[in-house]
Amino acid sequence: MALIDVPLSRSGFGQTQRVDNWWVQPLVVFCVLSAFILYSTWAALQGQHYRFGPYLSPFYSPELFGADGWFGRMPTWMPVSVTAAMLILWAPGGFRVTCYYYRGAYYKAFWADPPSCTVGEPRKTYLGERSFPLIVQNIHRYFLYLALLFLVILTRDVWNAFWFNGRFGIGVGTLVLLTNLALLSSYTFGCHSFRHLVGGFRDRLAGASSRKRVYDCVSCLNRRHMLFAWCSLFSVAFADLYVRMCSMGLWTDWRII
Repeated sequence: MALIDVPLSRSGFGQTQRVDNWWVQPLVVFCVLSAFILYSTWAALQGQHYRFGPYLSPFYSPELFGADGWFGRMPTWMPVSVTAAMLILWAPGGFRVTCYYYRGAYYKAFWADPPSCTVGEPRKTYLGERSFPLIVQNIHRYFLYLALLFLVILTRDVWNAFWFNGRFGIGVGTLVLLTNLALLSSYTFGCHSFRHLVGGFRDRLAGASSRKRVYDCVSCLNRRHMLFAWCSLFSVAFADLYVRMCSMGLWTDWRII
């Protein structure tokens, strides 16, 4: 078999022999993730308009402190600039930041490590994930446990969204929160760490039929992990936006039932 040497001259940042528009994907990822970070940070700092009727923004769930919080009003020793969202967003945020898929996305888009395959990087050495801050990525499995707990809390929020003044009903907001829960669940249950948790650490699954069925189901979600990662990112932001706009009186929540 004949061997062909393909020279890869990419010594400088951005240098490559690729002729396609390799920069489009990392640029889109950079813009979308930056927009989400800016919006979520802004929303978390507001501390208001996160409730409307039975709806609670996922950015503020669970509401630990506040008029309807688990522990009552905010303690007097807490800085007035601290909002309910700031106390809990580090957990779902940490789950996304350490996600195996998102790593590959923002490594290219934000750190250019590398900006794309066979494209020159801005640094000469590769440090890997053995030193700070990238070593923090290795605690992703522990953020998974917190993410699973948040799904339980969001399920309760969706249940509450079906009840208007003690009577069963369905509004557009109910469907928005329900869709968000479905997408977040698909993203979380398709996580690589969850796949390992339900059966991946076993050498053989042939003797554990129930576990194999669960493993196969998680594997099915895992194959669409990228899709659910992006869809759930948009859905959680839109869910907050919907509740916020309705609370401000800018949007009308139409009742279906």
